[in-house]
Amino acid sequence: MVIGKKSREVTKSQLEFSFGRPKEKDRNHHLGGKSFYFFDFDDNVVYLSTPIVLFHKKTNVEVFVGSGEFAQENKRIGSSGPYADYFLNFDDTSGSFRYFRDHNFGLLDKIVRKKQTFVQDVAKAIQNAEYDWKAPSWNCFYHATFNHRPMSVITARGHDASTIEEGVKLMVSEGHLPNHPNFLSIYPVSNNEVRIALGDKELKSSIAELKRGAIRESVEEAIRVYGYSPHHRFGMSDDDPHNVELIMEEMKWLKRKYPEMSFFVIHTHKDHFVKNEVLQHRVKKEKRSQKFEQVALI
Repeated sequence: MVIGKKSREVTKSQLEFSFGRPKEKDRNHHLGGKSFYFFDFDDNVVYLSTPIVLFHKKTNVEVFVGSGEFAQENKRIGSSGPYADYFLNFDDTSGSFRYFRDHNFGLLDKIVRKKQTFVQDVAKAIQNAEYDWKAPSWNCFYHATFNHRPMSVITARGHDASTIEEGVKLMVSEGHLPNHPNFLSIYPVSNNEVRIALGDKELKSSIAELKRGAIRESVEEAIRVYGYSPHHRFGMSDDDPHNVELIMEEMKWLKRKYPEMSFFVIHTHKDHFVKNEVLQHRVKKEKRSQKFEQVALI
């Protein structure tokens, strides 16, 4: 399933080398606790070129925008700003997010081993030496992978979980990750089956609400798989402000349920991030100016 290595030589600046790098134990290993890392993917771990499609209200002409611009403008689409005359179409096959969904391949596509758009976009990004595809949480993602931390990917995309995993496997085969991540769960929350599993039977919940549910399920799965410990630590990083708000609310709920465990929310930006630790009666904020410091967050 993994795309083969490209023939051209990859420059050393592109690859992550871990020779001689020691494995690090969990922060609370000596107390029996584990650190669990939850990641949004697009613009948080990796910058991908997957476009969102906007439709003109009168002509139906399509305009393609990147995920970063969409995050800034999505609340104004159709009402004000540069896309006041456009609208979102939520049809999975022909609508605005069609490239964020898997496609049903025909026999010929399967014969030639055509890849889903997510895998194609990952390949395009990591094979371009001139493209800075590593987003603010990349180093934290690498750190968690290298040290086999239990990890969840909670993304707005609607692919099958196996498609997300295939894209990540490509990063391993190309030498950008040292090994396959220790996945606890993968939640592409726009996938209809995932939505229903999260309780959204009428398919009406927002992405932020769905991510909130996926975080709760991932924490419960962590306890089922690794056992209960008051010394467990959970951290979720996301770049979307609205998502971060509801993630924070969910972490507060989890803190009330598991008061002895530690919960963190990391709001990432292009040049810095803000770490929020959810305490019993308040949220402790700490702004950091360098994204590379994230390896020590949880």
